[in-house]
Amino acid sequence: MMNYCDKIQYRILSAECAGFEEMVDTLLSGLPADEKILRLVFIGMPQSNEIYDLRRKIICEKVKAYFGEHCPSLSYVAQPPLRGALLLEIHSYKSDAKDAVYYRSVDGMPYVIVDNEEGRFLFGGGFQDDFLNKSIEAQSEAVFHQIDRLLIKEGFPINSIVRQWNYIERITESKDDYQNYQAFNDARAAFYEKTTWPEGYPAATGIGAHCGGIVVDLDAVILKNKNCSVLPIDNKLQVAAHAYSERVLAVSHKQKATPKFERAKLLSIEDKGLIYISGTAAIRGEESLKEVGLSRQLEITMENIAELIGNKGIVSMLRVYLKDKSFVQEAEQLMDEYKLSVPVSYMWADVCRDELLIEIEGIAKC
Repeated sequence: MMNYCDKIQYRILSAECAGFEEMVDTLLSGLPADEKILRLVFIGMPQSNEIYDLRRKIICEKVKAYFGEHCPSLSYVAQPPLRGALLLEIHSYKSDAKDAVYYRSVDGMPYVIVDNEEGRFLFGGGFQDDFLNKSIEAQSEAVFHQIDRLLIKEGFPINSIVRQWNYIERITESKDDYQNYQAFNDARAAFYEKTTWPEGYPAATGIGAHCGGIVVDLDAVILKNKNCSVLPIDNKLQVAAHAYSERVLAVSHKQKATPKFERAKLLSIEDKGLIYISGTAAIRGEESLKEVGLSRQLEITMENIAELIGNKGIVSMLRVYLKDKSFVQEAEQLMDEYKLSVPVSYMWADVCRDELLIEIEGIAKC
């Protein structure tokens, strides 16, 4: 019998270079017709925040026209795809009579609830503030207020968040000696301090974007069945990110908060499992592998992922973030050696440490 872990699906579609509206239409025409669409993540490269803002509005208008009152969670990420001009990542669901799927909105942002005998599953995204005028610090605080309003509205505690995607404009840049990533981490830590985390922090990715300010997507889960659980997965080869020493954190004019996430998170439904693989890089202990080149960093990154998913984990989808776009051919050749036969997207994006050349995240099933 299929349960939530079987029913949730992940796909990546790509549009070749054309007019922006035409590319959006092409991608929407490729959506699966027999599944409930939970999340759409458009990934492209506007040249400025002003162009990003215009294109984001085009996406919102077209998605609303396509779905009507059943809009999925929606976000637009400003990262240049390295294969195709515009990408669309799709999270969908093969619902049956046991599932109720609700399409709702908060502050104008659409989100989705799946409700069944196993639990309630929330898909939210596109949390974003005034990126044209506000600092990264102010945006981060505002975004977490938005998230809080959604969670309160739907009765999800903060610690029900199991997966979070955090896109941070110019992630490694600083203003007044305050790095953008550190500013985001401090806001996240302040939000997370409102509760305890007995089942571990969310799995998460914190990755650079070329514009768009702060954008956050998330999954949250409230389980109903005693045979279901959510557990953190540690990697014995790495120090947990939330336990980093101050020595490896960016210089800050404030007390520095560690990145609050787990290396991976396991959602178990009966005898099936879904593994949320956080953004993973060539880090051993808490130190980056420096000056070893892309090939070695990719190898160590994939070893870290293998450690997280174990022998029973089967990868369903991966995103590969490359600091230098010239690495894409080499990265593809190296990834092909793993013979995964799953959707893999390649983006040009800044990784959270200057010395890291690649970061990989994904989903696995077990």
